[in-house]
Amino acid sequence: MPKNKLPTHVSIVEVGARDGLQNEATTLPVSVKVDFINALTRAGLTRIEAGSFVSPRWVPQMADTAEVFACLPTDTECTYSALTPNEKGMQAAIAAGAGEVAVFAAASESFSQKNINCSIADSLTRFAPVFALAKQHNLPVRGYVSCVMGCPYEGSVKPEAVLQVSQALLDMGCYEISLGDTIGSGTPGATQALLDTLLKAIPASKLAVHFHDTYGQALANILVALQQGISVIDSAAGGLGGCPYAAGASGNVATEDVVYMLDGMGISSGVDLTTLVAASAQIFSHLNRPPTSKTMAAFLATCNRLL
Repeated sequence: MPKNKLPTHVSIVEVGARDGLQNEATTLPVSVKVDFINALTRAGLTRIEAGSFVSPRWVPQMADTAEVFACLPTDTECTYSALTPNEKGMQAAIAAGAGEVAVFAAASESFSQKNINCSIADSLTRFAPVFALAKQHNLPVRGYVSCVMGCPYEGSVKPEAVLQVSQALLDMGCYEISLGDTIGSGTPGATQALLDTLLKAIPASKLAVHFHDTYGQALANILVALQQGISVIDSAAGGLGGCPYAAGASGNVATEDVVYMLDGMGISSGVDLTTLVAASAQIFSHLNRPPTSKTMAAFLATCNRLL
């Protein structure tokens, strides 16, 4: 790909505090979550998914999201977003003062049924009141599309199916679509094929990528997306996260690994790697498990001041 296709700046959406922590066995107190988010902000991250307003019966780790939002600073340039699957969740997000909300749909019918117990079409219909409230309160809405390259129940997913759902979310009012490789089965070739289809109808400025690293392909897939002009990347500090509906799916690509790669390519992200590693080390000490980020492991091994 021509070098001039690479963006000069990438916006990182940090999803560790939501997509990461919701899949950890350890439920952390509000104070630890807030400290983590504040540490991420100090590292230079300006888009942080701080929680989700979903049923605590299904995602107990996110039951305290309103309390987390109540403790976050308001005098900051950072945008704190929340996942809102329905009207009730949207109302809670508005009450909590979320700066942005997100909705999610799947490109796989089977995954949609297993995940939220309804068809793709029905899931989109449920978002109508969410978008109405968002417009009323002048809140931006981001859209997630799950299983963009593979589904744990159906196998490979056709790019045309991803395009159909992505376009529907944009038509409903999403300003950006995050393409989620939920089970991490995507490869650079599959990523290229997906983007070849999507970019014929959707500009790169409206797309983001959200790769899990199950097969170690996330950074390679991100490179393909960068070469196609996509400049928004979802990632999780230390490699937190996973998917409870996709057996064997590992965490999101680690923010540290993404920042290290971007730094090496001369692409700015505004994130300070040293401060980021310190933030991740802090949260993993509470989780009592090691991070999956290779960059973080190497950094900690050579920077004793962070230990």
